[in-house]
Amino acid sequence: MRHVAYTLLATTLLATPALAQDDLRAAASEMFKPLPSTVPSVSNNPITPEKIELGKALFFDPRLSASGVFSCYSCHNLATGGDDNLETSIGHGWQKGPRNSPTVLNSVLNEAQFWDGRAADLAEQAKGPVQAGVEMANTPENVVVTLSSMPDYVSMFSAAFEADDPVTFDNMAKAIEAFEATLITPAPFDSWLNGDDAAMTDDAVAGLQLFMDKGCVACHDGVNLGGKGYYPFGLIERPGAEILPEGDKGRFAVTDTVDDEYVFRASPLRNVGVTAPYFHSGKVWNLKVAVQIMAESQLGEELADGEADQIVAFLDALTGEVPDVTVPVLPAETDTTPRPSAEILPAAE
Repeated sequence: MRHVAYTLLATTLLATPALAQDDLRAAASEMFKPLPSTVPSVSNNPITPEKIELGKALFFDPRLSASGVFSCYSCHNLATGGDDNLETSIGHGWQKGPRNSPTVLNSVLNEAQFWDGRAADLAEQAKGPVQAGVEMANTPENVVVTLSSMPDYVSMFSAAFEADDPVTFDNMAKAIEAFEATLITPAPFDSWLNGDDAAMTDDAVAGLQLFMDKGCVACHDGVNLGGKGYYPFGLIERPGAEILPEGDKGRFAVTDTVDDEYVFRASPLRNVGVTAPYFHSGKVWNLKVAVQIMAESQLGEELADGEADQIVAFLDALTGEVPDVTVPVLPAETDTTPRPSAEILPAAE
């Protein structure tokens, strides 16, 4: 039923006539929303300056990893689009992960995290890489011992959380979530939605019209132009194994439901112009090629060369201004801080 609804919506959008810019803005405002002007709230985690400051330190701290080498920042580089610009990320012991790292920018606006949506929010997501054997390869217990060994961290946790024992794995994740919620990147498209005709080029405006007319908006809508809803990669025509690896069945690993084979969460498109390579496999490095693949595989559309260029111009208008983030000076280690280990442990059976 979900796939039928997707097809019907795409068919309806294909019939949309060309619109004047004011009318186009009115139609676009029904499908998209500009970024919020303040830090978004998150469930069960009131955001405070103290929590943000702690989360920033933890985001940059490689001592959350067993080796003392990898931090959240390793795969989510704020200077390069909030990801690592690798096909798939490199982690503990220089192991190669299975999927492309999504951008952390605006990720608080996604309805779920990871390509398969297995984490409900950023706090849950923050716990995953810390414990993954191919990423940071640590344990919750060792993380708590590490953080508790540094008096400055204990003070920061006490300021951020009202609790007798504030240094916990859960609170670590909530602090990181609070910091990541500040990583909002207002873009020319937001200014255009808010009424500034000059904020986007003529090609970008034409690309938006095509983006809506062709049916791309059926999956990539809302404030983050995606980040919600799950769709099969290859709704009309499944890409080859060089783009869609047969061994990665997407959301099927979460739900164990046959209908979810090769189904993935719709990728958010903000900052997509600076977050190559593309798709969960990271196999495509050119945005125009990625747009053409999506048109063929999801919509059954073969875009003209100029059409693809204009859609890319619109997607470039989603590249936003990254907030200034000063790299923190981290708390000093003590004699009781666990020593790093690069040992690769066998996978649990």
